[in-house]
Amino acid sequence: MLTADFDYDLPPELIAQTPPARRSMSRLLVLERRTGRIEHRRFPDIEDYLRPGDCLVVNETKVRPARLLGRKTTGAAVEMLLLSERSQDTWEALCRPAKRLPTGAKVIFDDGLSAEVIDESEAGKRTVRFFAAGRVSDEIMRVGRIALPPYIHEPLDNTDRYQTVFARTPGSVAAPTAGLHFTRGLLTKIKASGARVASVSLDIGLDTFRPIQVDRLEDHRMHSEDYELTEEAAAVINETKRGGGRIVAVGTTTVRTLESAGAVGSVEAGRRSTDLFIRPGFEFKMVDMMLTNFHLPKSTLLVLVSAFAGSENIRVAYSEAIEEGYRFYSFGDAMLVV
Repeated sequence: MLTADFDYDLPPELIAQTPPARRSMSRLLVLERRTGRIEHRRFPDIEDYLRPGDCLVVNETKVRPARLLGRKTTGAAVEMLLLSERSQDTWEALCRPAKRLPTGAKVIFDDGLSAEVIDESEAGKRTVRFFAAGRVSDEIMRVGRIALPPYIHEPLDNTDRYQTVFARTPGSVAAPTAGLHFTRGLLTKIKASGARVASVSLDIGLDTFRPIQVDRLEDHRMHSEDYELTEEAAAVINETKRGGGRIVAVGTTTVRTLESAGAVGSVEAGRRSTDLFIRPGFEFKMVDMMLTNFHLPKSTLLVLVSAFAGSENIRVAYSEAIEEGYRFYSFGDAMLVV
């Protein structure tokens, strides 16, 4: 399949720069994948599409402060985005400007935290060892900032709005944005209606949002991401499937977790990694409904939702969303595929 088949033109003014004034105020486009029928609703209406016995599955990962601003010993300003922890006190980081950070370069962030580049790799990535008077992890949490996606140019006054209300385990560079629409009150109402809520965790890396760089989807290689599924969550999800309830995945990261852990039709608890690339033709074993935001052109996320809903259905839905002035990307509106 051609990557160009997953391209579209988006007016820049439809890229949401700030979250809505209150959670759950977003619009909700509902797409019926069997018929292609589209409805335009408000996000709290998601309750209308859930039945007793269904299970809403959310990603409880928490965005960690991965962006560090510092200076070389020469005084030159540098920026690091921490991607993954390699070992104790050692991280893989995306550095800018990378050409000024060869192996051996030292960076000072403040009196309590410094770092040294110990290895160079491709595309601006470096392996960096950190030094601190106390625990390195504590100092990174203190000094680091939340890294917003590059298409968001407005400052975010309240970084809690880039965390879901069910965020628990720090580990992601970016938020599982489909979950940003939920309030605690809405989740309580969903549970009271007879649906269950289960949590999984997948640590979202930066590469998730990068456009596919090859011409054919078959030539793209997904990066690996860690996920965890507890015994309790696995039991709830498997009981739902056995009882005829529907699994409603909140976000593409939750879809990847469920389909990675449930390739045989039931999920297995544990902590593992996945490089699963879901594209059209994929046979979904676990997910029955999907809640998602509107994704970037030529992204693996757009390919995933096209695999679930049908490529033509997604093309039509995105075209209608643009005509109707929906807000796109991380702080944008939502789409429920039923």
